[in-house]
Amino acid sequence: MIQTDILIIGAGPTGLFAVFEAGLLQLKCHLIDALPQPGGQCAEIYPKKPIYDIPGFPEVLAGDLVENLMKQIEPFQPGFTLGERADTIEKLDDGTFIVTTNKGTQHKAPIVAIAGGLGSFEPRKPLLENLGKFEDNGVAYMIKDPEVYRDKKVVIAGGGDSALDWSIFLADVASEVTLVHRRNEFRGALDSVEKVQQLKNKGKINLITPGEIVALHGEAQLESVLVRKKTTAVEDIKLEVDHFIPLFGLSPKLGPIGDWGLEIEKNAIKVNTFDYQTNVPGIYAIGDINTYPGKLKLILCGFHEATLMCQSAYQRIFPDKKYVMKYTTVGGVSGFDGSKKEAPKAVVKAIE
Repeated sequence: MIQTDILIIGAGPTGLFAVFEAGLLQLKCHLIDALPQPGGQCAEIYPKKPIYDIPGFPEVLAGDLVENLMKQIEPFQPGFTLGERADTIEKLDDGTFIVTTNKGTQHKAPIVAIAGGLGSFEPRKPLLENLGKFEDNGVAYMIKDPEVYRDKKVVIAGGGDSALDWSIFLADVASEVTLVHRRNEFRGALDSVEKVQQLKNKGKINLITPGEIVALHGEAQLESVLVRKKTTAVEDIKLEVDHFIPLFGLSPKLGPIGDWGLEIEKNAIKVNTFDYQTNVPGIYAIGDINTYPGKLKLILCGFHEATLMCQSAYQRIFPDKKYVMKYTTVGGVSGFDGSKKEAPKAVVKAIE
């Protein structure tokens, strides 16, 4: 059985930063995540997508943010259970919790912090007869490595930010990009819509609206798609393609956590705004998975919530100790690996 001070469910940016804040308090963390690597959505869904609202970073790729967070928490030697989903939780008589994964791995801790983002995700799939046949054989629901599409013919379907942004990005990667949307109007950022229009005018993106993909063709590998364009008259267009990427969004699900006796509101976990604790003492929820009046689903807000959660967790674990917070510029950062980061001390010299 794995034992730790704080068990974190979810290894996205908020969960990773919680490791750092806990480490400053000399609390050990272990993280569980259903994905095979840390980073959450930033690593799995849009690692090459830029983020513009992280303090101190005018622009940072999602994957680079995860890499930096991993470097930041390295001195605190967190443990990871990856590729496993937190399934059940049991509260013992001494107030500690045992969390068991779908593969039977057990974890014991006095504090559980749920940082599962929006929960587990399932892509919204188009209703096409032989879609499953081409999954991983030309059909993908997210873009992990844009280089896969280098010099390939790509068809993207969708009308939101992801469809627009990836069409723009792949215009300089793929040999041919076609964006298909069932309406003439897009739901994405105005700037992205204008960029797509400019790329269309330059011949770098083929735009088919209103239209939708109605059939997929190929043997073992996807070879072509049939697009039904709906204007004054219906027109079917056959496109030879290497890849079809339907970007219709993801459906978030709480999964087994929804059965843990926590107060749920609109697929999110209700918490108080003092320390982001749930209705079950000792269980916290931080990041996009929680809800409270005025909640904003931003990474920087998750960082703030993680910080206050760790302070509260320390008081629960050590009720008789008084923790005096010191700025890292004053106290430095002492890792569990023996490392020490601190500002150089001023040299005091007497004036003769």
